[in-house]
Amino acid sequence: MNNLKTRLVPQYRWFVFIVALGYWLYLFTTTSFDAFGWQFRFLTVWGLTFNLLVAGLMLRIVLGYNKKTWDSLVSATAVLNMVVVFLYWKLYFEDPTNIYPDGPLNWHLEYYLHAIGPMLMWFDAFFIFRAFRKLFPTLWIMLAIFFSYIAWIELLVSRFNTSPAGTSTNGLPYPFLNDMTESARSVFYAGTLITALVLFVASLVVMKAWRRAGRSHSDVKPAAKYK
Repeated sequence: MNNLKTRLVPQYRWFVFIVALGYWLYLFTTTSFDAFGWQFRFLTVWGLTFNLLVAGLMLRIVLGYNKKTWDSLVSATAVLNMVVVFLYWKLYFEDPTNIYPDGPLNWHLEYYLHAIGPMLMWFDAFFIFRAFRKLFPTLWIMLAIFFSYIAWIELLVSRFNTSPAGTSTNGLPYPFLNDMTESARSVFYAGTLITALVLFVASLVVMKAWRRAGRSHSDVKPAAKYK
């Protein structure tokens, strides 16, 4: 079993990294550069970018090039993916026009960004890497990502873009946000943060219970086992 894991983990991480890199670069060919912020206006692309970063770090660990485990960053990225997937499908099923300022994405990109990509990341984070070991460092990274994105779209993206246009403001990346007042958006952002915190605590509890059940963290040290 260990020999099988030794062979499969590097192959899995190479696959995840190459696919994430491919889609990250692909977005540069499908995005209009007329809009300030390009594809990075969207939280989904922030999720993809962090997935690519984490995939690269996980690959370096399994190849023995990185002694740091990056547990907090991996955990925060897992939660970011949960928020992306939850918000996307919730808003999509309510009304697809909530999230498509420029029309629907290609079907394969759609499913990768909002389903397959996050699942690939979660599989490594939960079943291979066994993340969620550090409470406060993960929390600080989560909050930094969350507030950085809000500041990005509220202070820069909306200021330098005129579309999508809404009844309250213009330029925010998702159409529904432009129909909300500042106070309504604040409530929405607060609700999203609370959702992220609930998902984080749930993940923390699940992984802690799993470790207590006797499962060991097999990837803490750079991947001597997986070489």
